[in-house]
Amino acid sequence: MSRLVVHDATTGERLSVTEDAAEIAATLGTIGVRFERWPVADLPPGAEAEAVLAAYRPHLDALMAGIGAGSADVIRLTADHPQKDAIRAKFLSEHTHDEDEVRFFHEGAGNFVLHVNGRVYDARCERGDLISVPTGTLHWFDAGPEPHVTALRVFTATTGWTPHYTGTDM
Repeated sequence: MSRLVVHDATTGERLSVTEDAAEIAATLGTIGVRFERWPVADLPPGAEAEAVLAAYRPHLDALMAGIGAGSADVIRLTADHPQKDAIRAKFLSEHTHDEDEVRFFHEGAGNFVLHVNGRVYDARCERGDLISVPTGTLHWFDAGPEPHVTALRVFTATTGWTPHYTGTDM
């Protein structure tokens, strides 16, 4: 189930927790993050990227037109991926982007963790969740030590996803 936990970034004190999608969306909306639920396509596990893109095309086209995005692709990370540890380490480092980071979870789950205004927002995104992290927002992502994620990625620029690492240990 989707979940949002908010902590004080300095003390670590838990400030709130919810599994209600509307409350998650409202709370994340206060920091400019878009969160919504989409109907999940009925595809076999591990479906090819083209099939995943095609299944979500109506939602994807509307989203891309609304935000001015130019491209989308599918990323899959599984526990048997030979570079899963290196990929995880890269995503775990706090960073920003020069464009919104938009992800829709078709399979599996992961945590987008955002560091904003002295708080840490830990958004557990699961199958059917869409999240859009605004340009310049400090964040990291964790799919866990045994990842299982298939997600749509949406890009505004043709250059795609370029992280700018902060170098902090947050």
